[in-house]
Amino acid sequence: MMKKNQTVISEFLLLGLPIQPEHQNLFYALFLAMYLTTVLGNLLIIVLIHLDSHLHIPMYLFLSNLSFSDLCFSSVTMPKLLQNMQSHVPSIPYAGCLAQMYFYLFFGVLESFLLVVMAHDRYVAVCFPLHYTTIMSPKVCLSLLALSWVLTTAHAMLHTLLMARLSFCADNVIPHFFCDTSTLLKLACSDTWVNRLVIFFMGGLILVIPFVLIIMSYARIVSTILKVPSAGGIQKAFSTCGSHLSVVSLFYGTIMGHLCPSTNHNTVKETVMAVMYTVVTPMLNPFIYSLRNRDMKRALGRVFSKKKISFSLRW
Repeated sequence: MMKKNQTVISEFLLLGLPIQPEHQNLFYALFLAMYLTTVLGNLLIIVLIHLDSHLHIPMYLFLSNLSFSDLCFSSVTMPKLLQNMQSHVPSIPYAGCLAQMYFYLFFGVLESFLLVVMAHDRYVAVCFPLHYTTIMSPKVCLSLLALSWVLTTAHAMLHTLLMARLSFCADNVIPHFFCDTSTLLKLACSDTWVNRLVIFFMGGLILVIPFVLIIMSYARIVSTILKVPSAGGIQKAFSTCGSHLSVVSLFYGTIMGHLCPSTNHNTVKETVMAVMYTVVTPMLNPFIYSLRNRDMKRALGRVFSKKKISFSLRW
């Protein structure tokens, strides 16, 4: 039951990162550079896939969606973090906090679903190469993407609506650099058992089931690869999956590191892990796909050569 004379808060204060004041400008420049790298890297992949007709296949359709998700996922937290690092009062309105939480959940879970779809695509490509175009038809690909977006929307909306029904009336200081669900629940002055129950069950489904499906896909891929008699066939099969497997390892590695319980409830450790999967992972994904993927390198060369030829013809 709520106590009398409680003032319902209208904004939260974000404590941000545990950085010493004398190092503030240095870290501001570092995070700004990382964010710009994330934006430019993911935009480059999206534009490249759009411009090069050789990349108009299911694998790169899914990759363009993943790059868009990474770009938006980083943009949910980074601009506000950069703004607050230069502000004396790092506040965020109540509605803005809920909106940030919604989009954080949305794009974080969307990436998990897209990784499952991409794993399925690689499984079909390696295990059923002759039937690939039939199984991964445009209709199937669009249906998989639509399902991912719809499920993600429902999941994020559920948590946001459950959070919106809570009352916040005492402490409004968030010891984080964004509106994290678990942190907000600690500040609520009303009963949060329904929220925690939904987080427990939905969180398990959203994280565990996609991870298991990815593992199953790669188990079948490895089983098929080991049956390929030629070394060239094995190398080609591994090359088609290497980039995606690296991204999966990076994504789930940082998520699991964040979820692992800390014995002393170390806030610094939780913040560092949050930086890893909200800032570092979206920045590294474009590099992984561009450096390890021959098709992306060739597409980049073709696009630049076309621009060079077009420029020379004008002059």
